[in-house]
Amino acid sequence: MSEKPYIPPYSVTDAIVHLVAEISEQVGVVTVKSETAVNPHLRRDNQIRTIHSSLAIENNSLSLEQMTDIINGKRVLGSPNEIREVKNAFDAYSLMLTFDPFNIDDLLKSHKILMAELTNEAGRFRFGGVGVFAGEKLVHMAPPAEVIPKLISDLIHWVKTTDTHPLIKSCVFHYEFEFIHPFADGNGRMGRMWQTLLLSRWKPIFNWLPVETLIRERQQEYNTILAVADKAADSTAFVEFMLRVIRDALNELMQTEQVREQVTDQVERLMSALGSETLSAKELLERLGLKHRPTFSNNYLRPALELGLIEMTVPDKPNSSKQQYQAVKRNSD
Repeated sequence: MSEKPYIPPYSVTDAIVHLVAEISEQVGVVTVKSETAVNPHLRRDNQIRTIHSSLAIENNSLSLEQMTDIINGKRVLGSPNEIREVKNAFDAYSLMLTFDPFNIDDLLKSHKILMAELTNEAGRFRFGGVGVFAGEKLVHMAPPAEVIPKLISDLIHWVKTTDTHPLIKSCVFHYEFEFIHPFADGNGRMGRMWQTLLLSRWKPIFNWLPVETLIRERQQEYNTILAVADKAADSTAFVEFMLRVIRDALNELMQTEQVREQVTDQVERLMSALGSETLSAKELLERLGLKHRPTFSNNYLRPALELGLIEMTVPDKPNSSKQQYQAVKRNSD
């Protein structure tokens, strides 16, 4: 008698149905806009935010600015391991869309890139037992190493063959992957990235939607919900949590896009006036022919700063009398 295929335990609640409908509607709106109007810089910046948040969840102490500098090839003072984590994550996310989410060899290959020079077991399933701790308290004992290949194979087969909605199955995969904990290190990073890959195969917008930023902001709830799902031996609560995170990330993106559309003319005028120079607010006011400082701050300066198009020369002291502004330098890629 042949063995029944594995089906992860979860339920499709009313909350899940409503969230899937809401997200699908959001994706439709954002996709139409993104095909014609999304700033390519915004995509890159969001990907860097994703990397920063994913690594911060794993206790990497480097700031968003430091990680941006590392990715842009600048020298940064910091722990060699933390710098390596950033470089590896950028390499892995840059190659993400070339991976087949249903191929175990690709899963191992991406782990090898993500964890290169950080662990001797990069690109291989773990050899020993592993537990997840909160301080000194064991909160999750992962399955033994010898069953990992079969567990991962069964999980990927289910994800590939089920007719479950991509939003739901990507969340179920994320939970099941963290439960299995197939690697000695890097499981959180891999689980979140692979869910992003699964979602990107459904709708390309997920390739640059910074879902992980919101996970980081709700990290305590993320860990608590994982434990709740463990105790219930059912991922329903985790699926609901992740769908709320995805919905909120899309809401945030839509608001950013609305602001960008509203201020485009003013911001373009500011960027044109600034050019490649470094200027004070007073000098910019004069170049723009403006006299009302609050209008300049609210409609020109602040939106350009929030969109990451310009930066302060004295970022730690926004109101410094020596404050000047310059365009953010970008790589040509």
